[in-house]
Amino acid sequence: MRKNIHILIILIVTFLCWACSNENISFKKGEQFYAMGEYYKAAQQYKKSYQRIPTKDKALRADRSFRMGLCYEHINNPQKAMQAFQNAVRYHHTDSTALLRLGFQQLKLANYKGARESFTAFLDIDETNQLAMAGLQSCDLAPLWKANPNLYQVKKEALFSSSRSDYSPMLFGDDADQIIFTSTRKDATGDDLSGISGVKCADMFYAKKDENKKWKQPEQIESAINSEYDEGVSCISPDGKTLYFTRCSSDPSYPRYAEIFRSTRSDASWGQPAKCEISKDTLSSYAHPAVSPDGEWLYFVSDMPGGLGGYDIWRTRITKEGFGGVENLGQTINTPGNEMFPSFRPNGDLYFSSDGLPGMGGLDIFKATPDSIKGWIVENQQYPLNSSADDFGMTFEGIYNRGFFCSSRGDVNKGWENIYSFELPEIVQTVTGWLYEKDGYELPEALVYVVGNDGTNEKLSVRGDGSFTMVLKPNVKYVFLGTCKGYLNIKQEIMVEPSQESEEYVMQFPLPPINVPVLINNIFYEFDKATLTEASTNALDSLVIMMNENPSITIELAAHCDYKGEDIYNQRLSQRRAESVVNYLIEHGIKADRLSPVGYGESRPKVVRRRLADTHKFLNEGDTLTEEYILKLKDDEQEICNAINRRTEFRVLRTTYGTTLKEIEGELPDKSQTDEAAPAAESREEDEDAD
Repeated sequence: MRKNIHILIILIVTFLCWACSNENISFKKGEQFYAMGEYYKAAQQYKKSYQRIPTKDKALRADRSFRMGLCYEHINNPQKAMQAFQNAVRYHHTDSTALLRLGFQQLKLANYKGARESFTAFLDIDETNQLAMAGLQSCDLAPLWKANPNLYQVKKEALFSSSRSDYSPMLFGDDADQIIFTSTRKDATGDDLSGISGVKCADMFYAKKDENKKWKQPEQIESAINSEYDEGVSCISPDGKTLYFTRCSSDPSYPRYAEIFRSTRSDASWGQPAKCEISKDTLSSYAHPAVSPDGEWLYFVSDMPGGLGGYDIWRTRITKEGFGGVENLGQTINTPGNEMFPSFRPNGDLYFSSDGLPGMGGLDIFKATPDSIKGWIVENQQYPLNSSADDFGMTFEGIYNRGFFCSSRGDVNKGWENIYSFELPEIVQTVTGWLYEKDGYELPEALVYVVGNDGTNEKLSVRGDGSFTMVLKPNVKYVFLGTCKGYLNIKQEIMVEPSQESEEYVMQFPLPPINVPVLINNIFYEFDKATLTEASTNALDSLVIMMNENPSITIELAAHCDYKGEDIYNQRLSQRRAESVVNYLIEHGIKADRLSPVGYGESRPKVVRRRLADTHKFLNEGDTLTEEYILKLKDDEQEICNAINRRTEFRVLRTTYGTTLKEIEGELPDKSQTDEAAPAAESREEDEDAD
């Protein structure tokens, strides 16, 4: 009997030694995984260690529970994190922040009563803690906001959502008709599971709209952007040429740090990405890039030294040589908590997410409006855009307050994020302008300068189709100057009254080219005479305005006839007609030495350009409408060609009128813009006689 008892004792001691040994092994593995940032694997090891610790060893169980809670906090599993921190508190863990962390997990689960108790208990220990005070405010504000929702309309987008995480959407393209987002779905690259999340490493996916403005099925981006590592939050520069994105690589012997990469567009695909050297600090994370609307600043998230706690939002200037220094956005934006996922609306408003400011729970979306005194005015976007779960990653459909964001609401226990659409109904008065070559096509290289009597002073790039869109403020007088290298400027003005509904205004900027003839439509003469008719007034007045808006040019004003009639007669008639137009311009304030009237008669038939060929399908670009060419056409086609040849046009002779020699030497125009720029702008004349 005594022998059996000895054997039992030996077995128990052996088992305990074995259990302690295995507990210690699991704990050490957990520590290694945690140090490498592989929180999912670390949590598994801490859990094994916890399960092998005797119930009576409360201190050790509290420690392992706390460490599990940290891991679940990192991988965004609030249910397990809350349970782990509750155990840490129950076993009286020595780290009092277990109470604070427990409160935030309870907020995420909308357990406001429990969160209030946790924050209050923590404030008894640290009564000035900023995060606990913000959490306590959230317990009051969240139920109030949920009971009184604002006008945001929110809808889960099934097309972009999978059975895993889908997050950080980014709209781009001239009409916001393309989207890139991040996903850990099964289609992501590779077969291995991430040590961070326990699912596949994230890749970037792409979708675009079809001809009916409906979104197509998302596809994985096939380029060097996606790799075996985690690719995350991305943004595209305002000119659409550069893609910035987050990559988190792995190394068996080195901690995981997020880094920002950059790729430039090559034709329709993105080129080989290169790491952005933002700072010489290699022991900090750099993530969540966002480019300011003017393209001059790269905003990003980092835990680098000098911040206010957790992750802060920083910015660095984008230069041709690289990046120029880093700036922290300061206490108006950043808190002792985490500020993440910055993005911009085109009007300059900064949107970001924070768990350090009063909110609904988890990460809430905030809008920061630039302010000349405070720097930023920060507002929580409240319910239903925000929820008790994590809400982040805003992207906007152009100038409108609609687009997409992501949220873990509805899947909070697993921590998966889904993509949601949003819209905040608002009255928006906009102007859309179109810059194109007069008698030609769009000018995608054009620029628009905007000045308003409210202090507005902006430079706008145009889209690929030569258009731009801008929000207008009521009762503000705006002046728009359309410009493009090799073309004359066009100015437009607009002022709108307050409205009770959204309105869109349209402006046209037909820029006359400097190096080719420009057609002037709707100049009419009396039959067989050089006398201008009343119907020509609008076209002539527009020419006066153009000359005033471009005071440094001189022009040749040319009149042309068709081949009918005697050559000498046609030449003399066209000369008198050109002189009639010049006389009108002089009478309306244009100096005579800026104008040269020339009548060409029928000696310079029209050369067909692309726009004319597109209008009249029987013509080909490059054809010259000579008498021989026209007589080979059908009768109705001949009449069209004769009408095209009867035209009044102008061409630029000089662009240095009134400029001093010193100014000429300092800013000598291209030869194509000087007196040698022979062909000038043409103007089509709908002649009432047959010449």
